[in-house]
Amino acid sequence: MRSGIMTVELNENSMGDFLKDFDVKRISSGDILKGQVIDVNDKEVIVNINYAFDGVISKEELTNNDVSLNEVVKPGDILDVYVISPNDGEGYVQLSRLRALQITEKEDLKTAFKNEETIKVIVKEEVKGGLVAYYGSIRVFIPASLASRERVDLKTLLGKEIEVRLTELDLRNRKIVASRRILEEEAYEAKKKEIWKSIKSGEKREGIVKKVIKAGAIVDIGGVTGLIHINDLAWERVKRVEDVVNVGDKVTVFVGEVDAQNERVSLILKDVDKEPWKVHADSIKAGDVVEGKVVKFMSFGAFVELFPGVEGLVHINEITDENIAKPSDVLQMGQTVKVKVLDVNKADKRISLSIKDAVERSNEYMQYNDTEDGVTLGELFKGLF
Repeated sequence: MRSGIMTVELNENSMGDFLKDFDVKRISSGDILKGQVIDVNDKEVIVNINYAFDGVISKEELTNNDVSLNEVVKPGDILDVYVISPNDGEGYVQLSRLRALQITEKEDLKTAFKNEETIKVIVKEEVKGGLVAYYGSIRVFIPASLASRERVDLKTLLGKEIEVRLTELDLRNRKIVASRRILEEEAYEAKKKEIWKSIKSGEKREGIVKKVIKAGAIVDIGGVTGLIHINDLAWERVKRVEDVVNVGDKVTVFVGEVDAQNERVSLILKDVDKEPWKVHADSIKAGDVVEGKVVKFMSFGAFVELFPGVEGLVHINEITDENIAKPSDVLQMGQTVKVKVLDVNKADKRISLSIKDAVERSNEYMQYNDTEDGVTLGELFKGLF
């Protein structure tokens, strides 16, 4: 029986502060009070409201969920309660937690909407066009486009408590719309600003290829995207970006030029420590005859690759003594040729080559005849060029 329940003396610090201004002589139906739980049983909750009589909350007025009351509240909890009746005829004040919440939740939403504050909601179901969530007992709609800044399966959010911001609040027509995406966008932008402050030219960064375009690859290095130009993918010539990287690849890149003001950064995939000129320049000397591969035609000559990333120019006059209109008249793309190194300019990374001089040197060998075996050196060298 309720008469056997003794009122627990309120903790001076917990209840005294928020009840000190309350006039205990004025309790009317519709009032919202603060109360402290003093007993919980299977059917109801007894609450001290600092009044001549304690209050009682029935299960129906405490929660909409079919759960034990002990799972909802426990002795010592402080609640907002709504006065249904100042006297239920048995010496108790009849209270409602649900009705109080309906009022205080609306006030919370009004304040949050006005001040653009974040609120927490629990996602209950997926519907056409988005998600239905609840702020206490109030229904909140989250459009699919506002559920996340990244593409997300809405089902993965069901049952979760998430933070959102209200974008529309019409309590009279029960139209309450919220966005999770706006918070993620703000967090993303804040993180991006921090990265722009920290990023330095020349440092190494881990990244993921997000997009491949004709000019190169777009790489995310942790909140900031930069471009690896096709010429910076590898030291050798790259015809197609996909020959080197594809979407989803994890890459280690070097940071090139940084323009924090306009949020632009160039990235380099090729290892700067393995720059071909550093590796091979000392092995290329004027007068040497070496093999190379034709990699590019110009009106004035052809470029021949001696090592991956190291090319030299054969001027059109150095291709042959014959009168030709263009290099492709006598050469083919990808053809392997012997070239003589005429000049090496390490500072400007330029090499002058000659094909006809290399041919003349080979012809000099062909003039000798190994009489002992009856085979000419010319025949031995035949086909090498």
